[in-house]
Amino acid sequence: MALAMTGETAFADTEIVDVQLVIAADVSLSMSYEELQIQREGYIAALTHDSVIRAIEDGAYGRIALAMFEWAGDQSQHMVVPWTVIASRADAEAVAARMAGVQTNSARRTSISGALDFAGDLFAESDYRGLRRVVDISGDGPNNQGGPVVEARERLVAQGIVVNGLPMMTDGGMSSVFDVPNLDEYYSNCVIGGPGAFVVPVNDWDQFPEAVRRKLVLELAGPWSPTWRDYAGRAPVIAVSTVEAYDCLIGEKRWMNRSWNFP
Repeated sequence: MALAMTGETAFADTEIVDVQLVIAADVSLSMSYEELQIQREGYIAALTHDSVIRAIEDGAYGRIALAMFEWAGDQSQHMVVPWTVIASRADAEAVAARMAGVQTNSARRTSISGALDFAGDLFAESDYRGLRRVVDISGDGPNNQGGPVVEARERLVAQGIVVNGLPMMTDGGMSSVFDVPNLDEYYSNCVIGGPGAFVVPVNDWDQFPEAVRRKLVLELAGPWSPTWRDYAGRAPVIAVSTVEAYDCLIGEKRWMNRSWNFP
């Protein structure tokens, strides 16, 4: 009985929000300093855009809980914004100011699986309860360190968490040796998952601000929202898919097969 009462008290103290959203931004060395700045500024601009504010206000509770971190290798995760409630433009602007005030630091390797596991820990430690829980992960290459990305994704999906992707198929970074063709297909087959999961591909950095804004609107609002319907009617997103022959270990294999790495 004591355990049951303790559980009820903890549940009662948990704040309910429409969406718990974790933004996981890639800062691996394959991205140049200019690209890192475009990415950070894109999230800042999107979060304070009128359409994103309306998407939040259209929710049943009119508030979300957001956390953001930047990631690279399997031990490289850096918090930018801890769990914070956004229920107004003032809240969004405060979070955007925090994002702008944190220095971006890149690091070696690309561990999507490490990022997804870190996101799972953030949900487990959260004091909020979202009607929906979403991971919004961006990246410019496949997983090449840590555990298999599919297994990390499935651990989240099993908990009812949706993983959406923002693959950045752009040039200009420090290296493209480990890139894969059609990164959007890799994300749709190996990274995203859960009901309604989708990918918004970015083919040029000029597209990034609009892509982030559109992705946030679709994640934060629902089909009942006029804002959601406006953005859903634009260029199609890529839904989750499964191609039986797709090799989700392609990133790991490219890393291990590089010419200067002898077994």
